[in-house]
Amino acid sequence: MLEVKDVTKVYKSGGVENEVLKGISFSIADGEFVAIIGPSGSGKSTLMHILGCLDNPSGGQYFFEGKDVSKLSDDELADIRKKKIGFVFQSFNLLPRTTVLRNVVLPLRYANIPKSEREEIAKSCLLGAGLEEKHFFHLSNQLSGGEMQRVAIARALVNSPSIILADEPTGNLDSKTGELVMETFRELNEQGRTIILITHEKYIADNAKRKISIKDGEIIEDIVNHN
Repeated sequence: MLEVKDVTKVYKSGGVENEVLKGISFSIADGEFVAIIGPSGSGKSTLMHILGCLDNPSGGQYFFEGKDVSKLSDDELADIRKKKIGFVFQSFNLLPRTTVLRNVVLPLRYANIPKSEREEIAKSCLLGAGLEEKHFFHLSNQLSGGEMQRVAIARALVNSPSIILADEPTGNLDSKTGELVMETFRELNEQGRTIILITHEKYIADNAKRKISIKDGEIIEDIVNHN
């Protein structure tokens, strides 16, 4: 599904070059649950932006479903982000004075899904993300952190993406709530979803079936979790 070949990323500022990724290579198959783990400054966020088609590598190649991403137009990249990747962020990124249901319905409007189908799809995804029906008409800023993250997961699911890309999804949650959110990701993976999780926490990465550890822009470990 994804293949990263000798990817580098160099940022230039005032004549100074900072090489953030140094020849990263790996592939991720359909249906995998992979955690990319590393400390702050390791390059994992830069890698996430490349995997999410939000940025291009300076060198090497990134193939998304067999397509060389560097050869795609801006419109084609936007299409991949909209239809193929479901993003879940640490900060939830929900519209605050908008109902839970409307937050999840919104991407379906931009995807030209018929109005008659949008609410049913959104409700199904909310239930699939573990949110109780009684919360559907609450404003998103009336929810707990864990509930907000479940809404964000549901929103990531509505367009039936090939991949869920989660960037520090438990970063704003206490450990107990974070574990409940990770349980949702495990269940989604068991249903066949491909999940890529970015984290700096070992106990969060341990939820994944495979762990790619990054330090100073290089992969130092790529192992299968026996959990």
